[in-house]
Amino acid sequence: MIDGPTQIADLDLTEANREFVRSFAEEVLVNKQLDRLARCVNDADGFVEHHPHRPDGLGPLSSALSERTATGDCSMGYERVHRVLAEGNFVLCAREGSFEGADTAFYDLFRVASNHIVEHWGSIEAIPPRSERKNDDGKF
Repeated sequence: MIDGPTQIADLDLTEANREFVRSFAEEVLVNKQLDRLARCVNDADGFVEHHPHRPDGLGPLSSALSERTATGDCSMGYERVHRVLAEGNFVLCAREGSFEGADTAFYDLFRVASNHIVEHWGSIEAIPPRSERKNDDGKF
C-alpha cells in the first residue's frame, strides 16, 4: 500500500496543508457536506485509496462516505476532529466517531498536492464502551 510517493515535500506548505485537511475533515466528514468533496479531492489524476477493499477514485470515496446501515444510519459517522498533525505534503487526522454503530477512532493519513487530497491511508479501531474502559483517559 505504498505505491505512491512517500517522500515528504513542500515543507513550506505544512501549515496550509494542515488547515486544508482540518477544514476538509470538519466540513465533509463531520458535517457531511459531501457537495464539497469534489473541491477537496483531486480525481483528475486518479485519487489513490489505500484501503484494501475500496477502489481508487472519487466515486468510490463518495459512496463509502454515503453508505447506510440496514437501519438507515450512516455506517461511518464522524463526530469530532481531535488532532491534525502535518509535515509538508502529508497530514494525519485523528478523529472520533462510529463505525457500524460502535464507537470508533479513525486515523487518516492524507497526501496533499496543489491544495487537493490525492492519496489516503486509513486505520480504524473500535473504542470500548465507557462501562468497559480501564480509565477515563480516553483514546485521544
